[in-house]
This record gives sequence, structure tokens and C-alpha cells, in this order.
Amino acid sequence: MGKINACRIAACSLLLLVLTLNTTQANNWMYLGVVGVTPLLPQGDQEMQQNVSTSSAVSICQHLPGLVQQQVAVCQSHPDTIKSVSAGARRGISECQYQFRNERWNCTTNSDVDVPFGSTLNRGSKETAFIYAVTSAGVVHAVTQACSSGNLTDCSCDMSKQGLSTPEGWKWGGCSDNLRFGVQFARQFVDAPEKENHKTFKKMRNLMNLHNNEAGRETVSRLMKMQCRCHGVSGSCELKTCWRSLPPFSSVGDFLKDKYNTAFEFKRKKRSRGSRHRDLSRKRRKRRSRNKRFPASKDELVHIHKSPNYCNQDKKRGILGTKGRQCSKNSTGADSCDMLCCGRGYNTQVVRYVERCHCKFIWCCFVKCKTCVTNVDVHTCK
Repeated sequence: MGKINACRIAACSLLLLVLTLNTTQANNWMYLGVVGVTPLLPQGDQEMQQNVSTSSAVSICQHLPGLVQQQVAVCQSHPDTIKSVSAGARRGISECQYQFRNERWNCTTNSDVDVPFGSTLNRGSKETAFIYAVTSAGVVHAVTQACSSGNLTDCSCDMSKQGLSTPEGWKWGGCSDNLRFGVQFARQFVDAPEKENHKTFKKMRNLMNLHNNEAGRETVSRLMKMQCRCHGVSGSCELKTCWRSLPPFSSVGDFLKDKYNTAFEFKRKKRSRGSRHRDLSRKRRKRRSRNKRFPASKDELVHIHKSPNYCNQDKKRGILGTKGRQCSKNSTGADSCDMLCCGRGYNTQVVRYVERCHCKFIWCCFVKCKTCVTNVDVHTCK
């Protein structure tokens, strides 16, 4: 009885926290990367977890703000996986901020944690395309990693090819990262809002988001690494076993940043009145793969709107501007004062740093240091 009562108390506490979060409705699931998610099942022994899983997991998933019905269903089917969704979104947001740390748009999240990117997601620009791609990739990466680490009950590492020989003379072995489960889960969860909205409104913007979600997943798949181990006398490598492992997420971010720089802008052609009857006869042909709606490959980023001017602050459009941003006087890249300050010029301030230096250990027993003073010029945009 004591365990059951403790279990009920834990479940009620979790549900109360989720209901508190629900007082401000989030725009989409990405807010989980900012606020995180309390574990749906309390820590404890297996009996305690089983009791809670039937009584509270359903309610908690239903009350998580910002989720559509399909996402709620996925959450209820895989309640422990929702923690990986939160970790993946956080991974994507952090990588976005790193990749754009020196750009005019620096992927800053909104002060309102429930709407992390504010008005940025209302536009169909290439910045939005990057956000969707990198967060989708983050969910794939986090879920796949959790599978291989044994943190999820619904999956494990990929053993499907273990022991199979190849024409090159090596065998599949080890424990490959289960990318298939990660991609399938991410496709069900991350794509759900766009599929639901497109089914109702038939908007090109939803197709853009779906394409970029897939581009993020395709990037993780493309960058999967092959790792091998040699077997034989004195490391002769007479036989080697190989397995596939996830790439570092920084590599995913680098790849997607390159795709951002060459993102494809799709413009819908205006239809004349005479072409409308021809469109009606093409309904069956419109049931093509969503990727074929854009003349771009699966790992390319696409957008439908031009990027706004990020130089000056525009609160209505959620643009912070670059005033006060630190720039590099001698750089020729995006972080240069000429580029980052948009031609407005910059201020220079001398900052004095005092720190301990040239420390030596004196026997016995203390450390003696000198005090070093460094003056550094700091440049900020006007």
C-alpha cells in the first residue's frame, strides 16, 4: 500500500506540473527543448513504474501543451521516448545557436520559453527551414542514441546484420545504432502537425516543413559512420567485424549549415483561369511523394519566402537586430564589424581583465601565483 500511495502522489505531482505548463499554450513541440520534460514515469522499482504507467502516462501525454492528437498517441504508445524528444529538440536548438553564433540572425530563442523561436516560425524563410531540419535531426539522433544505450524499452541496438559476411571479406558485428527506429519514430512524431494541417488546409508551407524535416533525418542517415575492429594474430586483420554508429551531432550541424547556404527557394507559379480545368484532371498525379513536390533532393533545404532584413530591430516580426552585438574588427567573415553591423559602424571599449597567472607549487605546501593584467579591445555594433 505504501508503494502504491507513493506512486499516486508522484503521478499527481507530475500531472500538476504538466497542467501548469498548459496554462500557456505552446505553438509546437519544439518548446520541449527549452523547458524540458519531467520523466513521465517516476524513478523507482519496476512495480512502482508499472502502476504509474497505466494510471498517469495517458493523462500526462494528453496535457502536454503544443501536441496534436497524433503526437499524443505516439507519446502514449512510447511514454519513455518523449524524454528523448525533449533532448533531441534541445540538441537541435543548441546546434542552431552554435552554427549561427556569428551571423546577423543568431538563432536566438524567445524570452517566452513556450514559443522558443517566436515569429521566426511564422515565416517560410531559409532560417525556418534550418530550424525544422536541425530539430528533426536532433530527435532522430537522441532517440537512436537512447536505443543503443538501453534507455528505451521499445528498442535496442540494431542486430539485424550481425554475423553476415560481405564480398569484401569482413563481417557485420558489434552493436549498430538503431537508426531505423529513430527515423520511424521521428517521422511519426515530428511530422504529425504538418501532415494534419496540410490535410485540412493544403498549404505549401506545410509541405516545406515536411521536406525540411526529412532533410534533417536524411542528413543523419547520410553521415552514419562505419567502425571496424580487426581480429587476427598480432593485429594482422585477417578478419574484421564492422558496425554502423551515429555521427557527432556537430557534423550534422555543419552539413545542414552548408545546405542552408545553398537553400532552394520555391516559388508557386500563378495559375490562369484556363489552366484550372487541367488541374482537376491531375488530382491523381498529385498523390506523389512529398519530396517530388520540390525540385530538390531529400537532403536539400527548401523555403518559400525570402529572409527579412535582420539588421534592424523589428519587434512585431520578432527581429532583434544587431545593435550591441560583439563583432570582430579584423575578421573578413560574417562576424566582421562591417558585415554584422550592417554599415552602421561600431563602438570600441577597452576591457581590463585581471587573472592569476604563472602559478608555481612551492614545497610544502602552497601555490604561488602572479597577477596578470590584460587590456582587450571589445567592439560592439552601433
